[in-house]
Amino acid sequence: MNDVLRQRAVDALTAARARTAALTSCVDDGELTAQHSPLMSPLVWDLAHIGNQEELWLLRNVAGQQPIRPEIDSVYDAFQHPRSERPALDLLSPGEARGYAHDVRGRVLDVLERTPLEGRPLVDAAFAFGMVAQHEQQHDETMLITHQLRRGPAALDAPAPPHGTAQGLPAEVLVPGGPFTMGAADEPWALDNERPAHERLVPAYFIDTVPVTCGAYTAFIEDGGYSERRWWAEAGWEQIRQHGIGAPLFWRREGGQWLRRRFGVLEPVPQDEPVLHVSWYEADAYARWAGRRLPTEEEWEKAARHDPASGRSRRYPWGDEDPAETHANLGQRHLRPAAAGSYPEGQSPLGVRQLIGDVWEWTSSDFLPYPGFVAFPYKEYSQVFFGSDHKVLRGGSFAVDPVACRGTFRNWDLPVRRQIFSGFRTARDAG
Repeated sequence: MNDVLRQRAVDALTAARARTAALTSCVDDGELTAQHSPLMSPLVWDLAHIGNQEELWLLRNVAGQQPIRPEIDSVYDAFQHPRSERPALDLLSPGEARGYAHDVRGRVLDVLERTPLEGRPLVDAAFAFGMVAQHEQQHDETMLITHQLRRGPAALDAPAPPHGTAQGLPAEVLVPGGPFTMGAADEPWALDNERPAHERLVPAYFIDTVPVTCGAYTAFIEDGGYSERRWWAEAGWEQIRQHGIGAPLFWRREGGQWLRRRFGVLEPVPQDEPVLHVSWYEADAYARWAGRRLPTEEEWEKAARHDPASGRSRRYPWGDEDPAETHANLGQRHLRPAAAGSYPEGQSPLGVRQLIGDVWEWTSSDFLPYPGFVAFPYKEYSQVFFGSDHKVLRGGSFAVDPVACRGTFRNWDLPVRRQIFSGFRTARDAG
């Protein structure tokens, strides 16, 4: 079993590092050290931060080794310096950052080879190695967001996703009321906010079969959705008025049509794709305009995991097996969402599609701990963010790697955020 766990950890760490290299080798050093948005770090900060966190957890905490470069710890502590200030720090150069991350990784692989993967919570089932792989992949998604925000010619490319269609599908699916098991029980690399598994009683509700599309969202815009105060939460209305927001981020009206900028390419907005780069406030306003609402977090998870035939909760909508390319749009394979209705092999038992991958889906829920929550291995991962300031997103996006995406995975962000790969679907009460 230990050999299987070690290989899984090696594969996850290797895949993450290959993606990091791809995201940081496609632009020159000037682009790596520039801050492309005050919302984001310079790419070179993320690169060295990845190495620093790997050293902290795997070399120091797991292996008990002495620090390699203790003088840089504070520079790459995400809680000490907000993103807007990081360009002014004494950052490692691109070459130094690569060398440091490479040195750490070589030592980590040696540690992994000789560390018993049991006996301590941090190493049981290779947890710390899986946590670090997930952390790197999360920063890879952050770096991909930075690539979307940067100006200039395209630096990334990928084939289009497989074509799908929502034609012939019902607009919504009824999820029967009753209990279901929410949260992670037997998922060895699940993070603290996914635990513990517990029973939730959820009344019957309807949920969209597919995420809300750009075409549907365009109808909201054309109907004056951004100028009708009645659809908006008070803080959302203030946000769009203050910043002159009238469409999703990266959209613009030109020549009688909507265009969007996607990784350096200007293109017509694809009407059949899930809408992308909308804030929680925008998603909430659309849902009100449509006479619906955003699903709660437990409604989203029940739609994604609950199997009415057996009464059990699956790992994923399609079952317990790891995601395959036929199940979901994950791992930055396509650099865009697939058309609504795609991936029929990935649908839930009730027929809900694209719950995993494509776009992060806003829910109506605040980010709160589950009953019995215990912070592990550090409170700064989840606990410090609990409360009403952050809203929960579920399901992952095309930019998420499978190692950091599952039916129980919880993401969270401020309701104003639009640069993230966020979309949504709507719901309504059954009664």
